[in-house]
Amino acid sequence: MLGQMMTQPLLISSLIEHADRYHGQTEIYSVETDGSLTETNWSQVAENARKLGSALLGLGLEPHARIATLAWNNRRHLEIYYGTSGAGFVCHTVNPRLFPEQLTYIINHAQDRVLFFDATFIPLVAALKDHLTEVQHFVFMGPRNDDAIVQVPGVQFYDELIETGDSGFQWPRLDENTASSLCYTSGTTGNPKGVLYSHRSTVLHSFGSNTRDVIGYSAMDVVLPVVPMFHVNAWGSPYACAMSGSRMVLPGPELHGEALVNLIDSYGVTLAMGVPTIWQGLLASAKKSGSQLSSLERTVIGGAACPPSMIETFRETYGVDTVHAWGMSEMSPLGTANQPLAKHGKLPKEEQYGLRESQGRPCYGVELKIVDDLGNELPRDGETQGDLMVRGYWVLDSYFMMQDQGLLQDGWFATGDVATLDPDGYMTIRDRSKDIIKSGGEWISSVELENIAVAHPKLAGAAVVGVPHPKWDERPVLVAVKAEGANPSEEELLAFFGGKIAKWQIPDRVVFVDALPLNATGKILKRNLREDFKDVLSS
Repeated sequence: MLGQMMTQPLLISSLIEHADRYHGQTEIYSVETDGSLTETNWSQVAENARKLGSALLGLGLEPHARIATLAWNNRRHLEIYYGTSGAGFVCHTVNPRLFPEQLTYIINHAQDRVLFFDATFIPLVAALKDHLTEVQHFVFMGPRNDDAIVQVPGVQFYDELIETGDSGFQWPRLDENTASSLCYTSGTTGNPKGVLYSHRSTVLHSFGSNTRDVIGYSAMDVVLPVVPMFHVNAWGSPYACAMSGSRMVLPGPELHGEALVNLIDSYGVTLAMGVPTIWQGLLASAKKSGSQLSSLERTVIGGAACPPSMIETFRETYGVDTVHAWGMSEMSPLGTANQPLAKHGKLPKEEQYGLRESQGRPCYGVELKIVDDLGNELPRDGETQGDLMVRGYWVLDSYFMMQDQGLLQDGWFATGDVATLDPDGYMTIRDRSKDIIKSGGEWISSVELENIAVAHPKLAGAAVVGVPHPKWDERPVLVAVKAEGANPSEEELLAFFGGKIAKWQIPDRVVFVDALPLNATGKILKRNLREDFKDVLSS
């Protein structure tokens, strides 16, 4: 016997329809590439998305055609999110920070038919254009632009294109398993790999992130997604904000601390999301300017392990709750979020604060386990380390256009992380499997050492890597960036580890650099550091 309930497909178009119908006048602030600010709202975004969807169909594109973007977080990008997927195409957000060779590979591998691009990327598109074998339409994201006309022959213009569309366009009723959007991994080894999301997985992901124990967007919130819309769909925030009717502040290309502090204070931002390197700049600028970030209630930090000192600064100096989260492109990206349980309210404050430093526990829709090298499940005791495995409603089962992958192990995806799980499901990333340091047969967590190092007031950044050692196989080396005006010694920094970690785990050396190498998503390129300093302990 089946239940007697309505069955409606879970479609991305239903999110923008909901926002239009019930939150139509809710403001969206968009910083444009020239630094100007546009104020729009959910109804205007919905209308332009309908016009865009209709216009794309008018171009004669085949169903499920991939539509690429090279764009910042702005209102046109938001309209493209909904106009492409809603009309039955696939929104392919491309990371413009990748090397040109990687961009060419990704766009050609995806067989993108249309490429939307912001003004910042006119020279990039001009250089790539002749190498993009499948792109039929190049569309500048704005009104008619002379530079685009000269550098990208045959270019079309977004503002003109959508005027060929129908504002009364009706979204097609698609199968909810239809592909909706495409993101490529950052390609730390080999070519980047595509992760193809569906309407169903995206809507379920929005439900998951909107629960109070995860991010819990609200119609009362002003949301600042600093995480780029070209990086795992800005952690799903454009979809979840439409579901909840949140106001949004889209920051455009300027993501330095001063610009972000100004946006938070000017528009009353209550919730902001980004990677730790972004928040380092924000906190430094807030301190320098004297801003109290008075409207900000919570930050969500993911993409890399968040140093406990950063969580403490947000809490103690600015009264901001920090939600430590974890996920992957392969997971849409939501995996875990660190929110307390009721029983934790009885603990002393210091113990409560300590619990908030892990990556947290999965919400409904995600399952985690840790295994040994043979695939045997390990205890959830908070101490035993193992390879982290995941499965769930918004986790991939195969990469886009890659055959015979053998990707899943008994239905579980191997994340490449080494982690612990406690009995309540709280997960702590100990390291990436390729970054954990094996010294004399014992494991050393580079993440743990980095969290200690970045708490030193004379450092602006730090990374720890394992380098070859003639006796111990590998030993940790601290690669450090001095804070502005500071000049710490190697001895001072190594002494800072004393009493915080076992003596044998303290790094052997400190190497000072002007800046740490970052990949296209703001993560430290440890493979570069390992190569640069592979001989530092043998010299």
